[in-house]
Amino acid sequence: MIFKETPIEGLLVLEPKVFGDERGFFLESFRQDLIEEQGLDLPFVQANTSRSTRGVLRGLHYQTRKPQGKLVRVSRGSVYDVAVDLREGSPTYGRHFGITLDDKDHRQFWVPPGFAHGFCVLSEIADFHYRCTDYYDPTGEGGIIWNDPSLAIEWPITEPVVSGKDALLPPFGEHAPFLG
Repeated sequence: MIFKETPIEGLLVLEPKVFGDERGFFLESFRQDLIEEQGLDLPFVQANTSRSTRGVLRGLHYQTRKPQGKLVRVSRGSVYDVAVDLREGSPTYGRHFGITLDDKDHRQFWVPPGFAHGFCVLSEIADFHYRCTDYYDPTGEGGIIWNDPSLAIEWPITEPVVSGKDALLPPFGEHAPFLG
């Protein structure tokens, strides 16, 4: 597995070695020893899967009480995945990084605690998997509206399907602080 840094410290792209032939493919999607070699301590305690259809946009979400690190990947379809730096004092505070994740190159994206996270679906259907470093706490939900002009995220869709809840999220300047 190859670990690639992004322009925002802490965000990593993981590229697996894919072995394929006419029968299909094989890849290692996780190896604790390789993760540890990168200096990461990822005590995953929860795994989630969501299925969404073309044009669905989920996010931008984060947890205030129990911030979650997330190792995300797509096993079916294609999404554009985004993380926004919410770490106060970070030189990249308020900046974002986006990447396409799909079932062709099988890349994964490590989003550490302290980031808002969201994605939009580019294929007919996408199965999106999250490994999380803390348990989901509904009392600590936070979010930022997906189209906040101050973030200038260039989503690759024009009319996303957004939940009623996500449509009411506040702008970046009003996001809730992390409580730890």
